[in-house]
Amino acid sequence: MAVGPPSPRDPVPVPATRGWAAELRALIAWRRVSNRLRRALRSALVTFVVLSLTLWLMPGVRSTDVFDTLGLVVLVAVVGAVLRPLLLAGVIALGGWGAMLLGVVAQVTIIAVALELDPSKRVSGFPGVVLAAILAVIFAAILDWMADSGSDDTFVQEAQRLMRGVRRRRSGRRLFTLRRTYPGTEPGMLVVQLDGVAEPVLRWAVRAGNLPTIGTWLRSGSHTMRGWHTGLPSTTPAAQAGILHGASAHIPAFRWYEKDIGRLMVANRPRDAAAIERRLSDGRGLLADGGVSIGNAFSGDATTNLLTVSHAALPGRSARGWAAFMASPYGFTRALVLGVAEVFTELHQARLQRRRNLLPRVSRSGAFLALRPASMLLRDVNVSLVAEQMARGAPMIYCDLVDYDEVAHHAGPARPESMRQLENLDRMLGALERLAPEAARRYHLVVLSDHGQSQGATFRQRYGETLSRVVDRLAATPVDEPVSPAEQEATEEPEFPKGPVAPLLVVSSGNLALLYVTGDPQRLGRDAIERAYPRLIAGLAGHPGIGLVVVADTDGPVAIGGGGSHHLRDGRVEGADPLLPYGPHARADLLRHQDSAHLGDLVLISAVDPVTREVAAFEELVGSHGGMGGWQTDAVLVHPSDWPLRSDALAGPDALHHQLVDWLVMLGLRAEPVGPEVDAAGESQAVERGNPPEPGLPSRPPGGNELPQASASRDGAPTRFSRTHQY
Repeated sequence: MAVGPPSPRDPVPVPATRGWAAELRALIAWRRVSNRLRRALRSALVTFVVLSLTLWLMPGVRSTDVFDTLGLVVLVAVVGAVLRPLLLAGVIALGGWGAMLLGVVAQVTIIAVALELDPSKRVSGFPGVVLAAILAVIFAAILDWMADSGSDDTFVQEAQRLMRGVRRRRSGRRLFTLRRTYPGTEPGMLVVQLDGVAEPVLRWAVRAGNLPTIGTWLRSGSHTMRGWHTGLPSTTPAAQAGILHGASAHIPAFRWYEKDIGRLMVANRPRDAAAIERRLSDGRGLLADGGVSIGNAFSGDATTNLLTVSHAALPGRSARGWAAFMASPYGFTRALVLGVAEVFTELHQARLQRRRNLLPRVSRSGAFLALRPASMLLRDVNVSLVAEQMARGAPMIYCDLVDYDEVAHHAGPARPESMRQLENLDRMLGALERLAPEAARRYHLVVLSDHGQSQGATFRQRYGETLSRVVDRLAATPVDEPVSPAEQEATEEPEFPKGPVAPLLVVSSGNLALLYVTGDPQRLGRDAIERAYPRLIAGLAGHPGIGLVVVADTDGPVAIGGGGSHHLRDGRVEGADPLLPYGPHARADLLRHQDSAHLGDLVLISAVDPVTREVAAFEELVGSHGGMGGWQTDAVLVHPSDWPLRSDALAGPDALHHQLVDWLVMLGLRAEPVGPEVDAAGESQAVERGNPPEPGLPSRPPGGNELPQASASRDGAPTRFSRTHQY
């Protein structure tokens, strides 16, 4: 067999059972003892510095004697040893929001109790004790982060302790034991979704040397990287509907209007996501048969759902990863303190953009200031939950990490602050690699993205008005009227409409917009729309910010541009072909999209710059996705290099779903494939789900899809990660 990663079918050596004497020798081995001593010394030193700084800052402290402070360090350690297990039990019992609240209170309580028990009574009064405890917790989080040089060492160590505890409990050894847990031998699959990362962005970051974890896998030959085409719409709900359920045709955009019930659906609302999943699910999703969904839009029919939008609830009492993260001083409290620092970082980076007059740019204040630290917190929580499920031996885990996508929307997909988030995600992959020896299975890692992002000044910035106002003007409706409740909902997303729906409703998702004639329950064709609004279609097609207007005509859907039209069924072009700027997949993407449920009467795609590939989002986002143009449809897939592929040109999330199912079958995690064979364009599963097939997508151009990879080191021996990449 060629040098590289072991095959998933290869036998894995099982560690021999060790006797008590061998276990005891391993326990007291010098390396393990020295590591414990080093950690204890570091903890004591950090506590000493934190307490000294806190007491120095506190007014009215009676003594700053070094020996008294050393005694307080010992007292903090003793109080922590006594209270932390009790507080952890309380966090587990509460679960959800209660765990978050008690997790913060726990760290403050330990310091406060130690200060109250301090014989020297240097801090007096309840308010002073609480203030000193809060300052100490903040300083401890900052100092630990600095001591780790910004790495995740302490976070990983806490996760390792969590995993060992979970495995001991599952094996029935609840009390202290000298026996160690060993890496599992049964295969498992861990899929990590890097939300919004385009293949060209990831490839550039690897070649620049900024992603050491993924770069090591690729250069060692253990993994390979290739692009896959998302199709239309290029948005997370559609991608996950396809990847997790094989049913992307149910999602026409990120948000859409349903004429039959008169309701705006937004896929990241828990109530809407739950309703959507009921349409998607057939009980045999990607995560059926014991899988786990973490941080996703939909469940994939998982047995366990954690922070999944369609199952809106915080993890409960059974999720020890949630509880351990909340109770640990290196978990929620650390993330909270660093999250505040992230807000100040964001303010500084936004100011730099303004001072340097970087264009395009959008406002980065308001809700985004909360979203950025929240996404960082969610990333750490998700990794902690993944660690717990790896220790439990879940056969299949699918986790979505959203850090990059959130920042890139407001900063730009290739801006320094966005690339920094991508580097942080690479560090999380490295953390999962370090957690591998504690897992109950031998996990195989697949990394993918659901879509990319395209940059550009927004439609409103370029033309001084929103798309809705353009539609109002062309439809000859008064533009000075107050915005209708339904139109307001399409942009601001309140819970439900509170009044009559606008006659023409524009619902935007990136540079894709769906326009609905709400007075008719059926989708209208070109003739009906032109009779009701004679200037609308021609006016939209002639607008410089709109590249395509797609409408149903007598001979099938037609894409209309400023200088010509393209009949999608037969490929007939009249005048200049409006699809040319959108690449070779445009016709097939639009055809497939026309078969989506609840599609607008008109589908609008913004213009794309032929030189810079910039788009004009209909939302106020400098980095956008949802439509076509630029890198938003160029997603990425990183997988073990010896795994077989159905096709070198994966197109559409449904095709990726079937590819992942094939790999589950190969690993023995699923008995047989679900549904018929599919080609690269995903045609057969479209028939299975009730969607008519359409012409296949053109193949992706060969070459340029894979990094040059070395399968061996310079001396000809396999590299370290080649032997250990599957975890």
